[in-house]
Amino acid sequence: MDGFTIGWIPAGVGAQVADFPYEWEDVSFVSRVWEREVDGVSQVDLKIAVMRGPRLATLADLRAFLAEYHEHDPGAWRLDEFQNGGSRGFITESEAFWVSSAGVGVSVRIPSGGVTREELYRTAVSIRPT
Repeated sequence: MDGFTIGWIPAGVGAQVADFPYEWEDVSFVSRVWEREVDGVSQVDLKIAVMRGPRLATLADLRAFLAEYHEHDPGAWRLDEFQNGGSRGFITESEAFWVSSAGVGVSVRIPSGGVTREELYRTAVSIRPT
């Protein structure tokens, strides 16, 4: 997916998989979502995004960008550090993100809460540049 290999996906995530390219605030995204239909409504179980743009040079830059993008209060956004290969990143109960190289960020999100933090972590660390 956009220069990355996804090595592991949690069992039980939705079988409907789709890729979406888009752009926001001079950052281009390639996003892959796994979703399912629940009571006639699509529910996203897992979303992986590769983001590219010069404003994503460092982990602090990516954090600031994602706080703005997801409308988080940067001062109240509780993040734990984690290591993904040679990259330092941040993880919460529902999201992990890191800068793979200057200008390239990766995010793994579990919007529906159907995936555990351990599965989120395992998915994140399975993603490697190709």
